Amino acid sequence: MNPLSGVLGEAWKLYRAHAAHLMVIAFVIYLVAAVVAAVFALAGGFFGALLGSIVELFAAFLVQAALVKAVQDVRDGRADLSFGETVSAATPYLGPVAGASILAGIAITVGLILLIVPGLYLITIWAVIVPVIVIERSGALASFGRSQQLVRGRGWHVFGTLVLVFLILIVVDILLGRLGNPYRPVPRPCGDADLLPALRCERRAGSGNRQPRGRLRDGVRKAAREGHRGLRQHP
Repeated sequence: MNPLSGVLGEAWKLYRAHAAHLMVIAFVIYLVAAVVAAVFALAGGFFGALLGSIVELFAAFLVQAALVKAVQDVRDGRADLSFGETVSAATPYLGPVAGASILAGIAITVGLILLIVPGLYLITIWAVIVPVIVIERSGALASFGRSQQLVRGRGWHVFGTLVLVFLILIVVDILLGRLGNPYRPVPRPCGDADLLPALRCERRAGSGNRQPRGRLRDGVRKAAREGHRGLRQHP
């Protein structure tokens, strides 16, 4: 099976049909987490900011669990669970998802730092630990072995899918960055003092007014002759 026409094809159909429902789930969770984090940061300084970061981290884990539950719900073609029901159904899995994700993140990071290949291997075999926890109600540690079982025999397909998703995210990020800043600074004449540093303008102006040594010497001699002529006319 081609990973793009298989997994990504089905995922695209689901997200296109239920984009609003899935986006609302992620947006509301992230918004609430951002507000709580901001309150902590304003009230507690460094420790408040640290608590806010932890809140945002666990919000990301909750979003993963909630989206898996939501996709499981809409696979029959309709969303039977409301936003509150989806989040409530995903909340009991927050602890296992957080634990498994943190452990996997540490192991994958170590693997990438050491030889890169072990990290890529771990990313592949642990690609479905969150769905395993939410759908099969597996524990945090048991999800690693179960994910490896599900991926076995389809490793290259899974890896190809992950690479394609990663490339798509890079393209989307570039496009969003371009849309956010569509105009790049364009060099302007020195008259536009708000766009070019004053120092650069001064240097450019100075270099434009600078004469070659020969012309400067001729100018000095001409001025001397004119001065001498004036003295002769007015003794």
